[in-house]
Amino acid sequence: MTTLKDQLNARTDSYDHWALRRRYGPEGHNDRSLWVLACMDERLPVDEALGIRVDSPAGGGDAHCFRNAGGIVTDDAIRSAMLTCNFFGTKEIVIVQHTQCGMLSANANDLERMLKEKGVDTENLTLDPTLPELKLDKGGFAKWIGMMDDVDVTCMRTIETIRNHPLIPKHVVVSGWIWEVENRRLRAPTLDAKVRGRVPDVRSTDFGVSQNQPPRWV
Repeated sequence: MTTLKDQLNARTDSYDHWALRRRYGPEGHNDRSLWVLACMDERLPVDEALGIRVDSPAGGGDAHCFRNAGGIVTDDAIRSAMLTCNFFGTKEIVIVQHTQCGMLSANANDLERMLKEKGVDTENLTLDPTLPELKLDKGGFAKWIGMMDDVDVTCMRTIETIRNHPLIPKHVVVSGWIWEVENRRLRAPTLDAKVRGRVPDVRSTDFGVSQNQPPRWV
C-alpha cells in the first residue's frame, strides 16, 4: 500500500525536476513535448480547445505556448519553435487558429494607410530596436501585418510552412486546427463548404473586406 508520505515524497521529487527543467535540455521537456502556436485572441482558450494544461499548478505544464495575432508564422514564432524543438525536447507542434478572427476584419493596406495618417513612416522602421539588422524590404509592411483572406487556408499554409522550415527538425509532428468560437468546437482546417457553413466569419469577405490581402504566402 502506498502511503501519503510516499506520495508526497514523489510529488516533491517531481516538482524539483519540474522547477529545474531548463537545466536538462532535451531531457527537461514539458509534459507532452509540445509547442503550441495560437492566436492571441481572448476567445481562444487553448487549454479547453486542446484538452491540455498549458498554464497549470506547480508540477504540471503540458506545452510551451506562443501566441500572436492570428496564430501565424512570424520570425519570432519560428525563433521560438526552433529553440523548443532543437534544444528543449519538443517533438510535436500544434497550431490553433479560430473563426471570428480579428485578422480577417480589415485589409492590411488600409491599416498601413491609417498608420501613415498618424505620422508613422512604414518604409523606414526599426521593427526591433535590439536587432536593427532585422528589416523589411520596401513595400513589405502590409505583408508583415499578416491579415488573412481565409482562416482555413491560412491554417493549412501555416502547417506547411512550419513543417518545411529548415530550422524545424523533420521528425517533429505538425498539425493545425480551427476553434469555432461560436460553438466552442475544434475542427481540422477544411475547404468543405458544408463544414465551414456551420459558423460564419471564416473569410475576410464575411467582414465586408472587398480586396484581397497583400500576398504574404509565396
